[in-house]
Amino acid sequence: MPGSPRRVLIVGYSNAEMLDIAGPADVLDAATKLGGKPGYEIMLASVDGRGIRCESGLTLQAQHRLDQVTGELDTLIVAGGTGHEAAAADPRFVTHIRRLTQHSRRVASVCTGATVLAACGLLNGRRATTHWRFANRLATNYPQVNVDPVPLYVRDGNVYTAAGVTSGIDLALAFVEDDHGPSLAREVARMLVTYLQRPGNQAQVSMFLSGPPPENRLVRDITAYVAEHLAGDLGTTVLAERAGISTRQLTRLFDAHLSTTPSRYVRAARTENAAKLLCGTELPLTSIARRCGFGSTETLRQAFLDHFDTPPSAYRRVHLRQAFG
Repeated sequence: MPGSPRRVLIVGYSNAEMLDIAGPADVLDAATKLGGKPGYEIMLASVDGRGIRCESGLTLQAQHRLDQVTGELDTLIVAGGTGHEAAAADPRFVTHIRRLTQHSRRVASVCTGATVLAACGLLNGRRATTHWRFANRLATNYPQVNVDPVPLYVRDGNVYTAAGVTSGIDLALAFVEDDHGPSLAREVARMLVTYLQRPGNQAQVSMFLSGPPPENRLVRDITAYVAEHLAGDLGTTVLAERAGISTRQLTRLFDAHLSTTPSRYVRAARTENAAKLLCGTELPLTSIARRCGFGSTETLRQAFLDHFDTPPSAYRRVHLRQAFG
């Protein structure tokens, strides 16, 4: 019926992540309070209608049993959490989620909620993301899913998957923008004192923060050298000579400890440093390209397209808008 609230069902289970539930719920609730028409009717369900004991130990009271939810839904959101594999292995849970997806305009998961959607077969042949710590596990357990561990969220048709925790807020803001336009999405972000919506293709974590330093001393020394000499000659031959080993051995070490090649590591490091300069300085692209070791602005542009799926100029515009509103 025209003007009726958009029915949004958030689904949790034992050991769900509370922020995966509360983040999207608060974004959509704020959109309603700020005048979004039609607004959102937010419901929380569990398989048996009982309270959802979250990872933090706090319990959220579900409003519905899954088998009680009927009719059309605007949006179905499955939360993540350490209980995701148990939920995905529960035939009742999977059966109800699969049924509800057939009556939902759009379907989404936050964090490891992607495991549930994968168990339903909904992600087969689709590109999807999840929390970077669980991406390899999802890809291994569900080889028909094209898992991309980098983005904050991914849309493939009417199915959305988010990386987890705060990225659920980014995804919900994207829903508000799709439904009501960018102005309301910005107002919601301001109300919640959060980013004015990070783009979905922004990386979940910096390569420099994604794990502990390499255990191998040579690899650790070379990566430190790369970080300090981005504008210099960082060819594989140069790095191998510095390490006192052959290029073949250096390549083997990088593959074993970083799952990449020296040249790809250098390119990624230069691109991430360029991203920091784009957001934190007013330097022109030519200066940034030079400081980061790119031969030209076109080389920088291509690296950004490959790494962030967006050109550097657009990346700068988005992040400056977030910073200054």
